[in-house]
Amino acid sequence: MSSTPPFIASSANPATIRHELSFLNVFRLVQALVYCGLAFGPSGLGWPQLAEPGFARTVTTLYLIFALLALLLNRRSMPYARTAVATALVVDIAAAVLTITAMNDARIGIAMMLAVNLSAGALILPLRLSSFFAALATLGMLGHTFFDTSANSRGDRDLLEAALFGLAYFATTTLCHVLGRQLRATEALAEQRSTDLANLAQVNELIIRRMKTGVLLVDDANRIHQINESAWMLMGNPGADQRDLGQLAPELSRRLYHWMTSGKLDETATQLADGVPEVVPRFTRLAPNDDSHVLIFLDDTSLLSRRAEELTLTSLGRLSASIAHEIRNPLAAIRYSAQLLAESKSMDSTDQRMVEIINNHCIRLNEIIENILQLSRRERSRPETLDLGHWAQVFVEEYSQGNDLGADSLRAIAGSGAPVAAVADPQQLQQVVWNLVQNALRYGRLPGEPARVMVVTRQGEHGLPILEVIDRGPGIAPKVAAQIFEPFYTTHEYGTGLGLYLARQMSDANQAALEYVRVAGGGSCFRLVLTPPARSPSDPAETTQTTAAR
Repeated sequence: MSSTPPFIASSANPATIRHELSFLNVFRLVQALVYCGLAFGPSGLGWPQLAEPGFARTVTTLYLIFALLALLLNRRSMPYARTAVATALVVDIAAAVLTITAMNDARIGIAMMLAVNLSAGALILPLRLSSFFAALATLGMLGHTFFDTSANSRGDRDLLEAALFGLAYFATTTLCHVLGRQLRATEALAEQRSTDLANLAQVNELIIRRMKTGVLLVDDANRIHQINESAWMLMGNPGADQRDLGQLAPELSRRLYHWMTSGKLDETATQLADGVPEVVPRFTRLAPNDDSHVLIFLDDTSLLSRRAEELTLTSLGRLSASIAHEIRNPLAAIRYSAQLLAESKSMDSTDQRMVEIINNHCIRLNEIIENILQLSRRERSRPETLDLGHWAQVFVEEYSQGNDLGADSLRAIAGSGAPVAAVADPQQLQQVVWNLVQNALRYGRLPGEPARVMVVTRQGEHGLPILEVIDRGPGIAPKVAAQIFEPFYTTHEYGTGLGLYLARQMSDANQAALEYVRVAGGGSCFRLVLTPPARSPSDPAETTQTTAAR
């Protein structure tokens, strides 16, 4: 088995073969011209001595024609380079031997020129084939020396000379083959490294382009050379031909000049264009001792605020969870004691009212603790394919059985007769809709009137399943509606501000979108747009059974 690397054993680079084949064909043409010059030279020179001038001129002319054809067909012979080189080497060896026979005085020069042909062919051909042609050339030289009938042609000196030429043929072809293999290996490795570098450059460019942090490359003339998408947006989406930093962002240009002259960085936030977030610019030189290019990083303060808010909520959730666990035990004791007091027959109406207040506040505190614990627990969703209409009907029945609605009404309405399939975690969907219905029954009522709440399921645009909780109350003011999904935001004196925030968090975990929609004519609508299944269920009953099995 050959030890040649896989990328070498097959074939050389087409560009390299083209160059080597072109060199061989050009050299062959020069070689044929030299042969013709020797054969057609003036007879007065007396060198070389032509045993048969007509034969010599015929051989050299034919060889010249062959060399011209080989050079003209150089590009077309590229797909068959090995075959073309092997055929040409046979002709080269035959022409060299016949030319030496016709002009014995020039045998050393002709033999040396033939070595170039064999060496160039070894760059393209496999080692075995190159060695075969070296052996063929050696036999040709020895055969000419042995069968030449001219005087002193059989001397030991001529045979030794021919043998030495043969040894040189083997040495040069082997050496050129090894060098050619190393050259191809180096070229293949360089090409592979070039491809890797190109791919790495594309990856780096893509990463920089998609970074949330804005990145600019500015030269010493205050011109922008590179800018990523975030920086382009943070600078107000300038035109492609606008490259002067002083015109695009004067404040940023001023801070850059101040940093370059004093070395001090202004870390206050600034707005580079109207309608874009504030940024905190940072500067660094492209190279330690290079002042001609500067990298500018634009940190979006809104991203930093969101990250800080996420960290704060995470820390607060953990702290609140630990506190909630500590509160739950004494709260249970207080509530149990209040229930025991309520069973006493010796209490008057005032004491009974006090016990009722204690129980109500215990219930409220327990709801707060449950919300805080849900905030700290981020359970992974386990989605299933649900028939949304059937699920809503079951939910309304269970809610009505577990809660005293009194004069209030809660109905499930299906938008169409066809089943609406959705993918969601049934338990988390239950918590989301329960929270929305609880808020609707509590706040979605007009003064002096009972609450009327509907859970509507329908098919939206592009086949998206939609579940809506609608009430006929006073609605929510636009300023308040913009903040109702923020944590700890509430307009009710007894609210925690966590219900809708948790509902949206669980919706996001199920790849669903929860939004508030104002109802024309009064009322509120909380719309939950869920994810449809990969393919519509072929049997609606099967989906219903899956849901019922839950």
